[in-house]
Amino acid sequence: MRHQGDAALDITASPVPEHSSLPGLRPIEWVLEALNRLIVIAASIALIAAAAVLSESVFIRYFLRASTDWQDEISVILLVGAIFMCAAYVQSVRGHVAIEAVAELLSPAANRFRVMCADGVSFFFCLFFAWKSWTLTHEAWADGQVRDSTFATPLWIPYSLMGAGMTLLAIQILVQLIAEVARPQVRSELR
Repeated sequence: MRHQGDAALDITASPVPEHSSLPGLRPIEWVLEALNRLIVIAASIALIAAAAVLSESVFIRYFLRASTDWQDEISVILLVGAIFMCAAYVQSVRGHVAIEAVAELLSPAANRFRVMCADGVSFFFCLFFAWKSWTLTHEAWADGQVRDSTFATPLWIPYSLMGAGMTLLAIQILVQLIAEVARPQVRSELR
């Protein structure tokens, strides 16, 4: 098992996959890369804010014996936003945990096919997830749905963060899949 996450945390480094050789795909890759970098910075700030809010909540709750209604909800929204919005960046650098036992046994051509199949299935899953998230966002907005708490957070906020994050992830996977399909096979891969 290999974890590429440590290398993926350096947002100044270029993503692991090189830009595709398709001229029409390059601008989309550059826009996604710039957007992903901005989102990672915003998500980092959101994580720091969530940590500060939760720390303040602990202090208020245990030392001042006061109620902390809003802190938990705000921190959940910040965490949901950070996680879902950063998914496309993690995919762009292939920074997820990968089991390499099968990949090392396969030929380069078979491994390429395996990656394309996994990306295809992932794309359709993310597309479905994004569609359902946007459906929930619309319903929450139209019906004025809020969380059942004293703070009454509007539910369209976390749903829209989920929808935006999964939409970006689906686009990122699709761009990588198109680039991989269009990549010419090297003769050494055919052996």
